[in-house]
Parts: sequence; C-alpha cells; structure tokens
Amino acid sequence: MEKPATRDYSCKDEELPFICMFSSINLRRDLADFTAYSPIFTPEYVSAYDSSIQNSLELMQPQSETLEVKIITQRIRETYKILIGLVNHLTGYIMLANLNDTFSSADFGIKNLRKSVAGHDVEGVMQALRIIIGNLNLYKAELQSHGMGEEIINRFKDSLSSLNNDKQKQVAILNNRRKIVYDNLETFNRLFAQLNEILMVGKILYKKTNPLKSSEYTFSELMKHVRKSKPATREQKVKIVQND
Repeated sequence: MEKPATRDYSCKDEELPFICMFSSINLRRDLADFTAYSPIFTPEYVSAYDSSIQNSLELMQPQSETLEVKIITQRIRETYKILIGLVNHLTGYIMLANLNDTFSSADFGIKNLRKSVAGHDVEGVMQALRIIIGNLNLYKAELQSHGMGEEIINRFKDSLSSLNNDKQKQVAILNNRRKIVYDNLETFNRLFAQLNEILMVGKILYKKTNPLKSSEYTFSELMKHVRKSKPATREQKVKIVQND
C-alpha cells in the first residue's frame, strides 16, 4: 500500500506561497552575493522560483473560486447591513411594547447579533438570528399590536437562510482547496525545499557579516512578515512577482 503524502512544512498551506514571496524579494535584492557564492543562483533561477510560487498560488486559489469568494463575502456584508437596519426597527417595537422591561437585548439575541456583525462572525450572527426569530414568534402578538409587520420576521428568516447558504459555500470552497493542496502536495513540498535552499545560503552569507540581513533568511522571521501582512499587501506582492 502506497504511503500517504505528508507535508514537509509546518505553516498553513495558504501561508507557504507568501513566505516564499518574501524570500524571493530578498533573493532578488541580494542576488549578486548569492551568485558569487554559487553559479546556480541566476536571474533564471529566480524566475523559475517565482513561477513555482505563482503556480502554487493558482493551485491554492483558482481564479474562479477567488471571484466566487469575493462575491460571497460581499453578499454577507450586504446581509449584515440589512440585519442592522432590521434590529434597529425591532428594538423600537420592543420598547413600544414594553417588552424591554421583561428581558434585555441580550436575552432577545440583539446584543449578540450586533457583536457578531461587528466581529464578522457568521456563525455568531446565525446563532443570534435563531434566538431572535424564536423570540419574534413567541412575542409576535405584542410586537404586531405596536406596528411590527410580518415582513420583518420574514426578512430575519431570509437573512438566516442567505447566511447559511453562503457559509456552506465557503466551507465547500475551503474543503476543495484543501483537497487541491493534498493532491498536489509534492508541488508544495518542492517549493518548500527550494525555499530552504535559499534560506540556507542566505544564513551562510550573512550570519557573521550582517546579522540583520541574516534574520531575513529565517523561516520564523518570514512567517512574522506574512502574518502581519494585510490581504491588500499580499495582493500587491502577487503583482510584484508577476510583473517583475
């Protein structure tokens, strides 16, 4: 029986290409020193490395899925805006019906919904919505007698259904990306091996002469840069690799 493929790297799959991107930027800057150390480090070597990085990014984030993720994210944001408006109206009806004397906004689910929306926590928003919808059904008569229409309940239900569908699509995309990575694990392991080759030489070159530069050729330091980087910064670095 064939032995299952294993990851040679300890970082997250999606982090590896970006770690390599930072190392590529450093390598380009210091290419003359690398070439003086070994003739294998040529502009062609760097170009091939960048191509491997780009290939790993495309495996990790197929263009069709990347667009779909953006659409889903935008739709979730629009649902959040709708919910905040609905909650504001609902809070008014609760006060008109004097139900706020019976329970708090936390009891009704409103506080948790606002908190989850602010934290972009889809699961939290969905959980709060279930509580709100349950309470709407329980206190429907009192709220409707003070002006709340049936459409508010329906809009809360529609929002929950929309978020649930979008969450399932996000999970499906994430699972597909994990499968793609697993099916192409040798490609990612080879990229990691090339990264280690660059880091090894960088540390040899600068460990004694330039400790600051040497630190830029350590995996842990590159990882810090990646985890500090905002998504926009990462997209810019993709363009650097493509257009350099």
